[in-house]
Amino acid sequence: MGIRFKSKSDIFNVLVTAIAAVLSVGVMLFGVWHFGLEKTWPELVLNLFYIACIVMIWMYFFNGPITTKQFNYWCTLNVGMTVLLRDVLFAPPLVNYPLHLSCLTLSVVLLLMLTFFYARKDWKTYSKSNLWAICIIDVVIATLYNIDIFLETPDEYSTYLMVEIWIRPTITYGLVACFVKEKEE
Repeated sequence: MGIRFKSKSDIFNVLVTAIAAVLSVGVMLFGVWHFGLEKTWPELVLNLFYIACIVMIWMYFFNGPITTKQFNYWCTLNVGMTVLLRDVLFAPPLVNYPLHLSCLTLSVVLLLMLTFFYARKDWKTYSKSNLWAICIIDVVIATLYNIDIFLETPDEYSTYLMVEIWIRPTITYGLVACFVKEKEE
């Protein structure tokens, strides 16, 4: 079984995404074990979506039994579900209300962008700037959550939350890198 990407930069993008995501998911699973399932069960549900994305990235990278259309469809759906669950329906209470409102607004914008991308019949007409905007908005959301954690008094959950926040932007980066590469071909 060969790999889909041949250039070193493309391989690097996928490997960095996969390694960072696997380490982050491992930290989250450790957090579930350490803090107990009754306090962290939502993270376990989000982990299922993240793990599904990681598996699909590997299947796509190694030319597995997944087509480009299936990869785009299912990964976009999984990332959209994590945005909907984590940032919209069950948004964490933030100390600073303007930060909370900014995160919620950006999350809705990200959901709309993912829905628009997912709904496109000819997804290759999506431009590189549109794809990178998805990643950039996700990184801005994670940055705002980190700022809120710094504004709060640190506790035993702070480090765990700072790792958990960056899983989705890492996965989004990998997905966008794959989408952009497929668009070029």
